[in-house]
Amino acid sequence: MVTAYLAAGSGPELPNLPWEPRPAGCDDVVWRSARNPIITRDAVPGANSIFNSAVVPFEGQFAGVFRCDTTARDMQLHAGRSEDGFRWQIAPQRIRFRCDDDEIGTFVYGYDPRVCWLEDRYYITWCNGYHGPTIGVGYTYDFVTFYQMENATLPYNRNGVLFPRRVRGKYAMLSRPSDTGHTPFGDIFYSESPDMVHWGHHRHVMSPCGGWQATKVGAGPTPIETSEGWLVIYHGVLTSCNGFVYSFGAALTDLDQPWKVIHRTRAYLLNPREPYECVGDVPNVTFPCAALVDPPSGRMAIYYGGADTVTCLAFAQFDELMEFVIHES
Repeated sequence: MVTAYLAAGSGPELPNLPWEPRPAGCDDVVWRSARNPIITRDAVPGANSIFNSAVVPFEGQFAGVFRCDTTARDMQLHAGRSEDGFRWQIAPQRIRFRCDDDEIGTFVYGYDPRVCWLEDRYYITWCNGYHGPTIGVGYTYDFVTFYQMENATLPYNRNGVLFPRRVRGKYAMLSRPSDTGHTPFGDIFYSESPDMVHWGHHRHVMSPCGGWQATKVGAGPTPIETSEGWLVIYHGVLTSCNGFVYSFGAALTDLDQPWKVIHRTRAYLLNPREPYECVGDVPNVTFPCAALVDPPSGRMAIYYGGADTVTCLAFAQFDELMEFVIHES
């Protein structure tokens, strides 16, 4: 089944995309892997938890950047490789970015990375500690040597997610301004840059709007270019009597003006239900950070964090997900 919606050239063929068919009797648009959690909390020596991590195709296999919190509760980023997208070998030591400026390059903490192939390299964005949370930007060619650039924003900001190509000739990013704590608010904004260093042209994209996304929203995986606009998978948070609940849904935004929302799911695509999503260091969290699509088959794999503790995998048929976003807005 060749997807009808995926834009030409939006990604390579991925015949080895991790995949499990929809379980019998399941009619959900997005369904979970039976192998979840695919990365346990202690898969790296000295780790307290491994979650909210980003994966990309690399040299016929897969590579990624993983949030690994230590048993000292230091928030760190580690590189990882996988042949099949299920079984991962994660480096035991954190990434040591090469940076020309010690003011920026001195490591304080790093968490919730995203990885985006853009032009000629893999860019990494993450929540970087610099007098509070801001958006760190770096890149790698080989997932061995990593280079750090200027932070994209002032503190306080999180969920920096790059677009996979320039928009109107500029680099483009989504982000969610925040505070120094757990941020009981949050809208998604769009920014542009001529050089990946100086960011401006800030535009509002979306606000919380009730239900599962009543408290705050934040961008998830790298946006996917489609014939109907940019597919933006995002997390939404409601505040229950027992605290935050993180679910995720999706929106379509204009290709040339990505701050203009065309469709936005009223219902979530996935929310915390399984024990590994409901029980952990932060209960009731499904937090998406990466989405891969194989164009010929239309198969889609979504990597997400469970309960701020483990890394999980879910699946969808791309055209079914697109139809859901368009018709269930």
